Amino acid sequence: MFDMQNDEVLKIQHLKIQLRCMTIFRELLERPVLRRFLELADRLQPAGRGADRDPDQADRACAATWGGDQAGTLEAGGTVSSEGTAGCGGGAPARSALAAAAEAYAAFVSELYAVSDDLSDHIRELVLADENPYILKSCAADLSGSPMKDSLYRDLQALQRLCSLRPENVREAVCACFFNGDPRSRKAVDELFSAGWNTSVCDLRALYEERLAGLFTRGYGMFAKYHTFVVNDGEIVPVKYPDPQTLAQLADYERERAQVIKNTQALLKGEPASNVLLYGDAGTGKSSTIKAIANEYRDQGLRLIEVKKNQLYQIPELLETISRNPLKFILFIDDLSFSSNDNDFAALKAILEGSVTGRSGNLAVYATSNRRHLVKETMSGREGDEIHLNDTMQELMSLSARFGLVVTFSKPGKDVYLNIVRHLADEYGVKQDEEKLFQKAEAFAIRSGGRSPRVAKQFIELVKADIR
Repeated sequence: MFDMQNDEVLKIQHLKIQLRCMTIFRELLERPVLRRFLELADRLQPAGRGADRDPDQADRACAATWGGDQAGTLEAGGTVSSEGTAGCGGGAPARSALAAAAEAYAAFVSELYAVSDDLSDHIRELVLADENPYILKSCAADLSGSPMKDSLYRDLQALQRLCSLRPENVREAVCACFFNGDPRSRKAVDELFSAGWNTSVCDLRALYEERLAGLFTRGYGMFAKYHTFVVNDGEIVPVKYPDPQTLAQLADYERERAQVIKNTQALLKGEPASNVLLYGDAGTGKSSTIKAIANEYRDQGLRLIEVKKNQLYQIPELLETISRNPLKFILFIDDLSFSSNDNDFAALKAILEGSVTGRSGNLAVYATSNRRHLVKETMSGREGDEIHLNDTMQELMSLSARFGLVVTFSKPGKDVYLNIVRHLADEYGVKQDEEKLFQKAEAFAIRSGGRSPRVAKQFIELVKADIR
């Protein structure tokens, strides 16, 4: 029995060494669960049979550590191995070493509980989300004959062993390390190390090879898990709960949306794609169109990064990272307009023209605006004191011309507006006499400043809530 339990200690030590020698997934060692496991493994060292141990001293140490029923169990014959204690605690008293091991175990389980109760699932998520040297280089080169592939498989083998670690394995190791495998200590160990976790079947190597095969549609890292992002302090940050808008939920404006969809499909195919400006009246579905397209084509490798106008100066620093990514990106700028002396004007101009670095072939800029000419002008500005004022004015007015595709979304007429109301009523399950519904919708539009898809949606939501 002792040899079997001591074997569990040796297995944990071997796993610890394998993990600490990882090269491809080395950054995972800084993740809380793995870091806590390594700390636990440091507390569990192989023990001999403890022929020279002092049973009385060990019993007193355990009694001080546990007390109560556990101490009584040990007094009946189970003892802490002084030799095992020395191995686990560097010569520290049995109580200190055992307490330290129990604390390390609790810290490991606590970190796991913070994210999952299944160790296998958590390791799988870490592996598939990791942005490591192998997956980054795989975007640009075939690594099938590279020594990096051997390192990849060795790392996956170590992580696979960690996936299979069960609470019973650790408890057996504790019995061997501190009690020389004495079976009478098992009840006390089970109670002190009572927290547990689940494990599940997963083949990390097969899953990772599947991820590599789908690199150009699934991506890697956070881009494999999320499809909508924002920019925060110069960093791309995922949006965990993006707008679920779908193309099927959008009524009318088929011709306008078809142009944007066709351009997006060209981007996904690696064909030349234009930067797109969607301009027109407020509430006509410009932003909804872009979000719905991002949702529609996410499984084909499309990702959306929303950027505020005042963040445009940060974009050039991010373009190099995006350009190396195998996925396709829409850089989304909502409600775009500039004043004539706006520094962000030059930043957008550089992005649209590619500046010195050149615009990446996997990126297109999609912007919305209520203005056809994106730079606000004043009469005093037209009468400025610049010598070459005409050249300056032409540059300001031509910003929209730098978008290869300009799509106009105009306010709907009565028929289109009521058709949108009908479409939304069906979608929301609103059952009312159509003539009366249309009368209310028209009245609501008058009070809301005019007809638009947004006004139609607001009206139907109020009707659904029994407010109208």
